[in-house]
Amino acid sequence: MTAAHDEPHDTAHDQVVRYEVSGSVATVTMNRPAYRNAQNSAMTYALDRAFYRAADDDAVKAVVLAGAGEHFSAGHDIGTPERDAHLPFDRTAGLWWDHSDKAGAESRFARESEVYLGMCRRWRELPKPVIASVQGACVAGGLMLAWVCDLIVAAEDAFFADPVVRMGIPGVEYFAHPWVMPPRIAKEFLFTGERMSARRAYEVGMVNRVVPRTELADRTSELAARIAGMPRMGLALTKRAVNQAEDLQGLHTGLDSVFGLHHLAHAHNAETAADPLGGMDVRAMKKAGS
Repeated sequence: MTAAHDEPHDTAHDQVVRYEVSGSVATVTMNRPAYRNAQNSAMTYALDRAFYRAADDDAVKAVVLAGAGEHFSAGHDIGTPERDAHLPFDRTAGLWWDHSDKAGAESRFARESEVYLGMCRRWRELPKPVIASVQGACVAGGLMLAWVCDLIVAAEDAFFADPVVRMGIPGVEYFAHPWVMPPRIAKEFLFTGERMSARRAYEVGMVNRVVPRTELADRTSELAARIAGMPRMGLALTKRAVNQAEDLQGLHTGLDSVFGLHHLAHAHNAETAADPLGGMDVRAMKKAGS
């Protein structure tokens, strides 16, 4: 693959996401493989810049979202050495104020309105088809990234999970669970926190295709190239039509409603437990899931 054009500058933030173009398909790759592509703020804002870049490039007709290494994404960064949730960033997804000099629920709500719910909502509306190419773990915050994509191609070794109920929190911030899978399956998925295999995800309609791990990149690229051969305006309008149908089925207002419950849970944890995550760090989450 070759880059469409050079970035105006190369910063540490840009390095956590790679952007490449081949033909009319842009590939956006999360690039923190040592941490299973856990999403810190630097990665989130780099993803945002990459999606804007794809939207602005008339030569790009479709986008692939991938993860470097063995895993698509293990979710939000809650414990790597590069965790940066306390730092300020230039806000782009909404008008909430800077979280870094605030405390308590005010800080959490402002930050998550921007980097989680706000970013995901805007990426869902990118007027070009986006295909998630998923291998290994697609957990918690990783689900949010896959779910805002229009299609999901999963490797046979892919697995999906939202274990945050162990924190006393009703699922991740972008609460699309009852729209990407049937409600009873969504309840089981959340109540147990268990992994859902790629095959099961296909059976319940959350995943479009399941392919051998060694063929994932090629099969995803082939699908993206086929889609890219369709008229740009037709693709944009079709995507908007389906997204509007989902919103008429309650997705948009449902996200707002559950986002409030999510922050009620954070606040409850902050009052009654060790921290807003209910004392569940990465080690505790792994132990609870074993």
